[in-house]
Amino acid sequence: MCDAVVGIIGMGDMGRMYARRISQAGWRVHACDVPDKLEALRAEYADNSNVSILDSGHLVSRSSDWIMYAVEAKNIDAVVAAYGPSTKIGAVVGGQISTKAPEIAAFERHLPSDTEIVSCHSLHGPGVDPKGQPLVIINHRTSEGSKAVALVERILSCFKSRTVHLSAEAHDRITADTQAVTHAAFLSMGVAWQANNQFPWELPRYVGGIENVKINLMMRIYSNKWHVYAGLAILNPAAKQQIRQYAESVTALFTLMIGRQRQELVERVYAARAAVFGKALKDGEELLLQDDLLERYSLRTQPTQRVRNNHLSLLAMVDCWSQLNINPYDHMICSTPLFRLWLGITEYVFRNKDLLDECIETALEDTSFRADDFEFAHAARGWSECVDLGYMDAYRLRFEKIQRYFEPRFEEANKVGNQMMQVIEENLRQRGHKAE
Repeated sequence: MCDAVVGIIGMGDMGRMYARRISQAGWRVHACDVPDKLEALRAEYADNSNVSILDSGHLVSRSSDWIMYAVEAKNIDAVVAAYGPSTKIGAVVGGQISTKAPEIAAFERHLPSDTEIVSCHSLHGPGVDPKGQPLVIINHRTSEGSKAVALVERILSCFKSRTVHLSAEAHDRITADTQAVTHAAFLSMGVAWQANNQFPWELPRYVGGIENVKINLMMRIYSNKWHVYAGLAILNPAAKQQIRQYAESVTALFTLMIGRQRQELVERVYAARAAVFGKALKDGEELLLQDDLLERYSLRTQPTQRVRNNHLSLLAMVDCWSQLNINPYDHMICSTPLFRLWLGITEYVFRNKDLLDECIETALEDTSFRADDFEFAHAARGWSECVDLGYMDAYRLRFEKIQRYFEPRFEEANKVGNQMMQVIEENLRQRGHKAE
């Protein structure tokens, strides 16, 4: 038996993942959730003697040596205000919230002043094997000679993740750069396809290597809970600018496309290419993703001939990075599996000059995607406005509307998506691209 008690306040998907893995490693876990979930949780952990489901956060706080808050970001202040004063003397407190600004503010506001704060964030979803994935540890407030960080590292060593030490501010900046805009792109795809009453895998023009990744990751996001993405976008101070710029990049490129402004479009796309991929192009590094992997995972039979696409979502992503002077490779050490796939297909297009020129030509001359591109641009601006104004309820309503539309295919899509991510992650490891 390990010598400390781990407290978990909030037993959602990530809280349960932490409880399962930490308890399996021999640590005692004291956990709680809202009252109407307690009996179900007690039944779920009846056969696990290392996990005790307690009646409230007060009991968890007063009996645990490291207390982790795993609640929705929008609720963190109220939950810490309720249970923080009960923190056991000498305990360490942290959180597993994707946006650290509101979490740290709540800790500073409501925890006793002598409480040490060591937080964390596993940069992957609860269904992803944490082995080899980034795990951020944030030493926000500890005393000189403290063993608090070592305790947290020891507890979390059972994940076999790659530990990265960051400040809360640096964490939020990196997650904004790598996650917020990526999510906005996939959220906008879903809105566009729903607006045109399309299931993209049923259309020949959306079946193929790059499209497989787009569709599977869009479905993966919408099969999750809305608050994960809303909290990261709305409550992360660094995220709003990125999401706003992505919407502006989509609009600017779409305007050039429909205006058939060839020279302006070529110049803007190639300027972004040089800014983001210039070093990689010169070094001649191997691509993150290859044709054989991109073609392997689909929700329908592959077409005999690849359909041309202008890939507005990808062109706008690189334009956005260029406008904000973001180098996506700088953050690979803290990247999520989803971001690595997104960067992989973006790099695949931009480092292949023939394919990039084909995208530009398709954008100017082929009207097949005009209706979808219009809805995509409209959706990107809509998500940006929602985030700018901080409308949590509007975000939830928009998200859940699209979620209901695609829900019948989630089980199949997630099965295919999980297989895709596992194989591609292993491929990246074999090639030496270990998110470094």
